Amino acid sequence: MADKSTPMVYLEGLVKTRSQSESVFELHVPHFTVAPGQMVAIIGESGCGKSTLLDIIALVMAPTRVDRFLVAAGNGGPPADVAAHWATDAEGLLAALRRDSLGYVLQTGGLLPFLNVRRNICLSARIKGVALAAERVESLARRLGVVDCLERMPLSLSIGQRQRVAIVRALVHRPRLVLADEPTAAVDKGRARAIMDDMYALARDESVAVVVVSHDVDLVMDRADTVYTFTTDQLSEQLSRSLCRPLADNNR
Repeated sequence: MADKSTPMVYLEGLVKTRSQSESVFELHVPHFTVAPGQMVAIIGESGCGKSTLLDIIALVMAPTRVDRFLVAAGNGGPPADVAAHWATDAEGLLAALRRDSLGYVLQTGGLLPFLNVRRNICLSARIKGVALAAERVESLARRLGVVDCLERMPLSLSIGQRQRVAIVRALVHRPRLVLADEPTAAVDKGRARAIMDDMYALARDESVAVVVVSHDVDLVMDRADTVYTFTTDQLSEQLSRSLCRPLADNNR
């Protein structure tokens, strides 16, 4: 397992302000970190800022201000200073981090219906210019119970199988950080537990950092290394503020 003393993501003093009509929403994150081999969960009610925080970590949304924002580089070099990249509009460097460091699991799986499972799995790696060995694809697919689905089309799969394929696709190019947005929202409790167990085990075995957004406290509380939650206050008729802070640290 990779050294947990070196975080894959480190955030300090983050604020994101969003305006809509006459209302203003402020997200405050005093501190957030995830290390290799860890699974960190973000939970909270709808509208509290979960997806906003995930978009910031995914480098597709700039914070309004942040004291420190580091993301591990995909080439294994020193962490990238994301705060400096946003401040200087260094889109090329941000794009390289997205391409080389991140894997993403969408809530709906996000498989293309006109490609079979194998080609869906390989698509992200092809876009990133990464050559994949067939053994890598088949090993991960076997680990997640979808190796027999590789030549099938997505519409012939169950929802749970599609989500497992999406996890294989996110991991196959060996990213350093995997982000999952409500990956179990569309499946029943039993399948949700199995998928979350798989993600936890794969974080350990692949030495990647996993950040998962979930609305289900019970599902993540015994599985995640750290659980972050939100406290939302209506400060005035126009201004609401959401504070993200650790709810539990399981110290694994």
